[in-house]
Amino acid sequence: MHHIKAILFDKDGTLFDFHASWAGWAEGELNALAEGDPLRRADLARAIGFDLATRGFAPDAPIIASTLQETAALMVPHLPGVALPDLIARLRSSGARAEMVPAVPLRPLMLRLRAHGLVLGIATNDAESAAHMHLDRAGISDQFDQVLGYDSGFTPKPAPDMLHAFARATGHDSAAVLMVGDSLHDLTAGRAAGMMTMAVLTGIAKAADLSPMADLLAPDIGHLPDLLGLE
Repeated sequence: MHHIKAILFDKDGTLFDFHASWAGWAEGELNALAEGDPLRRADLARAIGFDLATRGFAPDAPIIASTLQETAALMVPHLPGVALPDLIARLRSSGARAEMVPAVPLRPLMLRLRAHGLVLGIATNDAESAAHMHLDRAGISDQFDQVLGYDSGFTPKPAPDMLHAFARATGHDSAAVLMVGDSLHDLTAGRAAGMMTMAVLTGIAKAADLSPMADLLAPDIGHLPDLLGLE
């Protein structure tokens, strides 16, 4: 692991606990969009893979790794009279305001990684502007050399485009970059980019789902220093 010079993180489910961060937001948006119609609410929930009874996401919920545009496209057929661009704008705005719950204490971890000379970045299928807002509120926006979202000009994950862009921008060969994420989209992108991959279990996917595509597997990103052999 001493050949790793940079770490590229997914955001939701990796830096931030997915369920703790997004379940409340999803429930609130579904209630608001349904406007008191229980059938519409159920249809919207089903479209994004949200279980209204448990207030949780299904393991295969499309919202987990989808871009904002993809999520809105799943919902808009159940919202008569709502235009897709308007729904995208609404979800972008409300999602940026969602209260993110860190998976671990983030700033001490990022400072420790950077102290060992590691270059850090974000590749998320969320909007770039929302990612910056979430990182800023978590007090870690200054720790990343590059933040890329689905709307940053590159094909989103599971394509490797964002990952290649990060490697080019930071001057590192892909083999020297570790891609860390909580979904198969993250790991598939990492493998396609020629990077090492690390799966964490702070998203929705289980270890059995992720391990075939992961070079490393850990409960959360707090295990990174030990796995990298940092003092």
